[in-house]
Amino acid sequence: MTKKLRLGCSLQAEEDGEKVSNFLEMDRGEGVNDGFSGPGPNDSLLPGLIDDVALNCLAWVSGSDYTSLSCINKRFNKLINSGYLYGLRKQLKAVEHLVYMVCDPRGWVAFDPKVNKWMSLPKIPCDECFNHADKESLAVGCELLVFGREMMEFAIWKYSMVCRGWVKCQGMNQPRCLFGSSSLGSIAIIAGGSDKYGNVLKSAELYDSSSGMWELLPSMHTPRRLCSGFFMDGKFYVIGGMSSITVSLTCGEEYDLKTRNWRKIEGMYPYVNEGVQAPPLVAVVDNQLYAVEHVTNMVKKYDKEKNTWNELGRLAVRADSSNGWGLAFKACGEQLLVVGGQRGPEGEAIVLSSWCPKSGVRNGTIDWQVLGVKENVGVFVYNCAVMGC
Repeated sequence: MTKKLRLGCSLQAEEDGEKVSNFLEMDRGEGVNDGFSGPGPNDSLLPGLIDDVALNCLAWVSGSDYTSLSCINKRFNKLINSGYLYGLRKQLKAVEHLVYMVCDPRGWVAFDPKVNKWMSLPKIPCDECFNHADKESLAVGCELLVFGREMMEFAIWKYSMVCRGWVKCQGMNQPRCLFGSSSLGSIAIIAGGSDKYGNVLKSAELYDSSSGMWELLPSMHTPRRLCSGFFMDGKFYVIGGMSSITVSLTCGEEYDLKTRNWRKIEGMYPYVNEGVQAPPLVAVVDNQLYAVEHVTNMVKKYDKEKNTWNELGRLAVRADSSNGWGLAFKACGEQLLVVGGQRGPEGEAIVLSSWCPKSGVRNGTIDWQVLGVKENVGVFVYNCAVMGC
């Protein structure tokens, strides 16, 4: 049976409209600490502008500054906490990306590449078992979901960009770990993985962050764990993984959201991953699939027509030293992003490097550009997710 989870910070369009209407109709003098007494033109969000225009201006402000904006006065706090600006940003196509990661026990941090700004998230109010267990993460809509294990069962914690805090979520219909997953706008699909008894699963579930629902989907043809998922051309794909301790999979599977059918694609990912290797490092930019081959540290591009892979160039960091673990390979808007550790004379650091595929490859070399550096956090990336909102 499908579980329905109502989320207090959902961004449903109708709720957004109601919230902003209530916000705009509130008493102009209520809680405004602008240095003026009584209602007047200076009670607007931005003096000299009507609120409709002011809202459009504020929608273009970097999301990483929303916390500061919420501290200006009660009207700004009400606006930021309503979540309305995030919906307006989507309408204006003002979407920007935040990179979330955890690299040491101090917890999650976020990086805004647009303004080169690092932010620390509040600690997850979880038990010690969840805190130290292996975890998986996924950004969907304006939420960061972190999957892990508590003492007796699997658990999911959610960080909301709107509420700026953690909330424990109800579990999936079939709780699991080591699954393949990806998001598209406000929805995400999770497929495969292992249950708490170690059974390899072929079931899949869809999560809708705008309605707060978990929905069971038709099962894949083949059970698999340690796999990777992604969306491409509006369809969800799963590649790689293992169906048992000894059997690695080279086939992929495609899920059509319209027909609700799975299609098996033989030989889609020929780079067999053994039990010690990480799930495939894959990312999709402009509906083109890219992957990192662990052994050679090479970035490859998938040819949809021929069902083959073409070599492009070398990765910015080494993936072979730890069998693909400890680094992240993600899509960040129109760029490919690699996040990995680096040791140097000044100590250890996590380096974020990006490359825009549209810029091309010159003489077999990818021109990676450093986006940001986080020092004194070790060299191992435990979890990483990119949020666009």
